[in-house]
Amino acid sequence: QSQLEESGGGSVQSGGSLRLSCTHSVITLDSYAIAWFRRAPGKEREGVSCISSSGDQTHVKDFVKGRFTISRDNAKNTVYLQMDSLNPEDTAVYFCAAATHYSQCDSNWYLNRYDYWGQGTQVTVSS
Repeated sequence: QSQLEESGGGSVQSGGSLRLSCTHSVITLDSYAIAWFRRAPGKEREGVSCISSSGDQTHVKDFVKGRFTISRDNAKNTVYLQMDSLNPEDTAVYFCAAATHYSQCDSNWYLNRYDYWGQGTQVTVSS
């Protein structure tokens, strides 16, 4: 199956931290750019951060810059999203996605660039 697996979501208070993980039990992800997206209640899905296959290139949206850090450990076939200084506006379902035809990130955040998706993990931040 082409479904990615996210974990690490949960409920935290404002100012808290969470680390999300994204992996696949069968497919090796080390050739693909991987991105994190989120969908807040009543809003459209939006890109959050992306990392290239080697990890040497990252894109981070302005609204999480300085608070969220994307990284990957290709030996563990896992991409991480470290989220610090969380606030209630970060409440959303977070998805990871793989661009299997691209090793680099795209600043345009075209959704159709990503063909493997996870089911999402809920992040809830209370004030």
